[in-house]
Amino acid sequence: MTRTDMPVRVLAVRLASDGEVILTGPAVRALAATYDQVDLLVPSSGVQAASLLPGVTDTLRFDAPWVGSEPPPLNREAVLDLLADLSTRHYQLAVIFTSFRQSPLPMALLARLAGVRRVVATSDDHPGSLVDVRHVRPPGLHEVEACLDLAGQADAQLPAGDDGLLAVRRPLPPLPPRAARTLGIEGTQGQRSVVLHPGASTTARAPLPEGARTTAQRLAHDGWDVVVTGSSGERDLTAYVAGEHATDLGGQTDLPELAAVLEAAACVVVGNSGPAHLAAAVGTPVVSLFAPVVPPDDWAPYGVPRLLLGDQGAACRGTRACACPVPGHPCLGSVTPEQVSNAVARLTRLPCRTPAVAGR
Repeated sequence: MTRTDMPVRVLAVRLASDGEVILTGPAVRALAATYDQVDLLVPSSGVQAASLLPGVTDTLRFDAPWVGSEPPPLNREAVLDLLADLSTRHYQLAVIFTSFRQSPLPMALLARLAGVRRVVATSDDHPGSLVDVRHVRPPGLHEVEACLDLAGQADAQLPAGDDGLLAVRRPLPPLPPRAARTLGIEGTQGQRSVVLHPGASTTARAPLPEGARTTAQRLAHDGWDVVVTGSSGERDLTAYVAGEHATDLGGQTDLPELAAVLEAAACVVVGNSGPAHLAAAVGTPVVSLFAPVVPPDDWAPYGVPRLLLGDQGAACRGTRACACPVPGHPCLGSVTPEQVSNAVARLTRLPCRTPAVAGR
């Protein structure tokens, strides 16, 4: 898009949960470095992550009925409210970020109805007149790189000095009191701490609870101060996993506070979920308990030291299943506490990257 004397307002769209919103961060920074204002449209499940992304001017919320494993019913009033809001903001450009067969066309239609002049999106389907630039995702790209490639189709580039890695707005909030006592606010105590996050948005991507519990015990036996994290809906899980060997922070952090907890740790042990990408965004090494229902080349923690554990050749490979289709969850059930212990030991001897500075 050719720059003019008029401010150029951009609508970036990522109708996905926190983890995928975080992965869109470098592309959002590229848009913000190229245009005057970037607003980010996300669902309720992505609002906290959107608030953490450098380069976002304003966050808009819309729970779309065409995305997610359990999409909400069509709400005519919500659609009309979104159209009215977008129309009053006078966006000249919309960039619609999607992943794995999520169609951008319903959102492109709404953008057109709201008067957006130019729409850029990745689409497997023929978009007709809804999309001005139809992007085709090149093979072999990580999700972060694919988003940057799409932003490039909108003539956006990262500024000089921006490493293109994941990042969060700073400063982060103080550590929650229980985490501060375990992780330590000063000195090197945090370098003896490991965060274990046993939950995930789908059971197919989470370790078995009993495996996570024995892993917490093994890490504590190794001398690590273990912190178990999870959402408010995972309190029973985190209490079980923590037992008497770890500090249970289940339901006690919002996403910015969780980012602070992850940054203060020496290493994070987590499945393929949002906290894995949040750990990468704050520069902490990740032991990734990665179920191969999605390709690791596309979705593994990006830009930090990492080790992937789990049978990547298991029968669930590439199924994108939400619930494990194989009895016993063998892809992650085969991971032993000893393997996790060894992976943590290896990663904590590696130098960590310096977390990216907001807006750098």
